[in-house]
Amino acid sequence: MCNLYRLHKGADAIRQIFEGLGHQLSFPEGVPNLQPTDVRITDPAPIVRMGRKGLEMVVRRWSWPAPNGKPVFNMRSEGRTFSNRCLAIADGFYEFTAPDDPKAKRKDKWLFSPVDGGLLGIAAVTRTDPNVGEAFSLLTAEPSPEVAAIHNRQIILPRPDQWLSWLDPSTSLPPSSNWSTVSAKRITDIGLET
Repeated sequence: MCNLYRLHKGADAIRQIFEGLGHQLSFPEGVPNLQPTDVRITDPAPIVRMGRKGLEMVVRRWSWPAPNGKPVFNMRSEGRTFSNRCLAIADGFYEFTAPDDPKAKRKDKWLFSPVDGGLLGIAAVTRTDPNVGEAFSLLTAEPSPEVAAIHNRQIILPRPDQWLSWLDPSTSLPPSSNWSTVSAKRITDIGLET
């Protein structure tokens, strides 16, 4: 299950990608100073949501605490409707598998990134928690063919031409045949391995 993703593009690059899709992006809390990073559960990260004046990007915490205190960072999407929709912005996400070498202590880490080299908009929802404020959780579904060989679930990745539709709560989740296409690379200690 996706518990780590990456974002190596800055706010201006994200704004330009949205403008290229014909969408203006505002920054009601100021333009965030985004540094290239791997985003971990509870980290602050940018999301895009529909605001009163159109699309806006804000930075929010990834996950809110469940009643038992554990972070809610992923949610199953099947059979549910969602109103507080957003897109978590990324340029890759990671999954982990048992290592090929049974003596290895670490799992194999796989990076999934867009085939076209652009951005991923991960379907997500927000919730306000009295302890952490507004936070977001990523939605999951059955995996696409690219991810199925590695994991039995995956985050939902609407294609860029569906981002605006996803942010409209009256629409349904896009079927996996309409998700962004990703490719996987196994990451080793010495670099990327295809």
